[in-house]
Amino acid sequence: MTTQPETMRNHWWWRPGWSVGRRFYTWHLTFESQDDVHRLAAEYRSALAPLGDILTPIPDQWLHLTMQGIGFVGETKEQDVHAIVDAAHPRLAAIPAFDLQIGPEVLDPEAVLLHGHPDGPVRAVRNAIRGAIGDVLGEVPEKAEGFTPHVSVAYSAGDGPAEPIAQVLAGLTLAPARARISSAELIVIHRDNQMYEWEPYAKVPLG
Repeated sequence: MTTQPETMRNHWWWRPGWSVGRRFYTWHLTFESQDDVHRLAAEYRSALAPLGDILTPIPDQWLHLTMQGIGFVGETKEQDVHAIVDAAHPRLAAIPAFDLQIGPEVLDPEAVLLHGHPDGPVRAVRNAIRGAIGDVLGEVPEKAEGFTPHVSVAYSAGDGPAEPIAQVLAGLTLAPARARISSAELIVIHRDNQMYEWEPYAKVPLG
């Protein structure tokens, strides 16, 4: 575990540009049919349940590894989104499928998150996606720097002390999960219900 935060803050504040009803094109890695990831997430949900509603646990359906955004629906031309998907195919085909270890956990001021190891292949996928976006749009939103591959299993639902959460996590000895990453998913995401929920848009296989 890294240095613990002293306080938690509500993850669900409305970030600039976001509001109820807004939808956003973004690339994620998702974990449909990844039983070991679901096993680990369920173990964290169970361990954290006694803390009550200070955390928002993530159901298996909405587990994800955030990769790279494109833009809001209505502000991004759909033909450009199609072109980005087309440009991503050969770039991602050049990256072999890989195994990713997920865990152990880190307590962030807004989430309980699990780092992904090794991070090199995930970064390669993200760089390929950024290259595809650049091919079409000429510039890429979001910074290349500061990206750390992780999967959140719970988000902070309010402001308050971190110590109760840290105490629960300190007592855990959960085995990390292993996921097989064979594609990247372009999704249309929203956060209307204090949860990241989405509809799939395109699934692009790795080589």
